Amino acid sequence: MSTAPQHVTTGPIDGSRKIYDEDGVPTRRIELTDGTHLDVYDTSGPYTDGTATIDLEAGLPRRREGHAQTQLERARNGETTPEMAFVAVREGVPEELVRTEVAAGRAVIPANHRHPESEPMVIGKAFAVKINANIGNSAVTSGIAEEVEKMVWATRWGADTVMDLSTGADIHETREWILRNSPVPIGTVPIYQALEKVRDPEQLTWEVYRDTVIEQCEQGVDYMTVHAGVLLRHVPLAARRMTGIVSRGGSIMAAWCLAHHRESFLYEHFSELCDILRRYDVTFSLGDGLRPGSIADANDEAQLAELRTLGELTHIARAKGVQVMIEGPGHVPMHKIAENVRLEEEWCGEAPFYTLGPLATDIAPGYDHITSAIGAAQIAQAGTAMLCYVTPKEHLGLPDRDDVKVGVITYKIAAHAADLAKGHPRAQERDDALSKARFEFRWHDQFRLALDPDTARSFHDETLPAEPAKTAHFCSMCGPKFCSMRISHEIRDQVEAGMADKAAEFAAGGHRVYLPVAGS
Repeated sequence: MSTAPQHVTTGPIDGSRKIYDEDGVPTRRIELTDGTHLDVYDTSGPYTDGTATIDLEAGLPRRREGHAQTQLERARNGETTPEMAFVAVREGVPEELVRTEVAAGRAVIPANHRHPESEPMVIGKAFAVKINANIGNSAVTSGIAEEVEKMVWATRWGADTVMDLSTGADIHETREWILRNSPVPIGTVPIYQALEKVRDPEQLTWEVYRDTVIEQCEQGVDYMTVHAGVLLRHVPLAARRMTGIVSRGGSIMAAWCLAHHRESFLYEHFSELCDILRRYDVTFSLGDGLRPGSIADANDEAQLAELRTLGELTHIARAKGVQVMIEGPGHVPMHKIAENVRLEEEWCGEAPFYTLGPLATDIAPGYDHITSAIGAAQIAQAGTAMLCYVTPKEHLGLPDRDDVKVGVITYKIAAHAADLAKGHPRAQERDDALSKARFEFRWHDQFRLALDPDTARSFHDETLPAEPAKTAHFCSMCGPKFCSMRISHEIRDQVEAGMADKAAEFAAGGHRVYLPVAGS
């Protein structure tokens, strides 16, 4: 039995505090030294609220009540739900935009009735690009306390959702601790726990899987990855690849299809699965079990054949009133990225696209948070709604707490870059505030406005740790003599002084535009 969590990271992020509007919508207010402030989107829940009392045993307080219909059904009926109103405030957009996007299936609000602790959020290309952080134990390492801390740590730095991909011991208990203490939607891949119950892919049955899904729905899981698009006829296509099938869920279902020489129980029972998820308003995240695991396999027959099938399943789920998003690759070179978004929107009815990167090259183990962020920024600009983070440990090992932070910050950068390119209404506010602080040498404000204030402050203080350096008009890169911004200040002062002199000269000349020609 794993040790139950006793403590997690709490307390405000440097230079900021948690505030709430009259409807309880949270924001992080960054206080600046010039007397102004900037309010930014916040996913950290009460863990960064200095006035909150955290009781991990009791879990977070309930924020929502359940309803007999799903968000999709209610939006189609013309209803603006409390969750839609909540996310409209968070996004800074009209409520009607949220409702129409959800009604059309272009956006989802993952909010299981049985996870009332979570704060509503929306995933869709009309809104800010979201990021997901994967956590979860393995048969080799980690436990409940570590995974709960990873969840809190990930949301502290900006994870919009968290997926519990546990495959080791205590899967149910780990998920329960995470759900009861998570302020963001939680996703899972039910086939992992189902496999733990039978130990061998060939022994999996619809009944075992169905019961596992119901168990997780009852706990409060908000969205589920379901690899129902892996068909028997797709398996030979993947066998010819350089790297075969790299999705755990995809490989499990492919093995089952081959062993039984029939379509998977996920595909055959998909309509029944829709009925189960609808009862709880759990969102489908239709898994790309045949995503490419190398750039050599990008956009190949296997990947695109599965994507077409996911489109068929999307329409079935929507007809049943179930919210749907589509998972995407993977490993894709830059010149093939846009095609993924175009085909997903065409075949899947513009359901929100949720991609793992993609990695733009395969040559950098240990730096795949960077190789994937390159692709992530591009695919998000093209219309992807949510990005699944990649950490430096990708392909190498299970991420620890430090890796989680690096992955989240890296993907916040990619998502924000895409928001800027897409013209999201609030995206540039933070850039402008930081640029202004940088030009005015307000070092404390630069740290506070950074995505990672701790690292920004640490890097500055490595060479200029003294407090007077926080007001100096230079850093250790250029020193006082070569600082371009200091020189720019001098140029600006000279220009302003020159303009003042000319203004005085103009006034002394009687404000005449044309002066008399000398000697006339």
